[in-house]
Amino acid sequence: MSDRLILPALAAIALMMVALAMVWPQGLGDRSPGPFGHTPLQQTPAMKAAMKREADASNRRISSARQAVSDLQSQAIAPTQ
Repeated sequence: MSDRLILPALAAIALMMVALAMVWPQGLGDRSPGPFGHTPLQQTPAMKAAMKREADASNRRISSARQAVSDLQSQAIAPTQ
């Protein structure tokens, strides 16, 4: 293929990709600029509260599991107590 055809085509494709990247939704990450974006789902107050509740519950489960393992280990070391 001739360089006269391929290089302008590649430049046009690159420009279209940059334009698309400027307006493509950002998903659950940062907000898109200007009139294109909206508040991401994970940044809404309700979702933040739900994520905090879930993290707290997970931390409580981990803490209780660690405590149970610690109790079992101490019983194995000193079974008379």
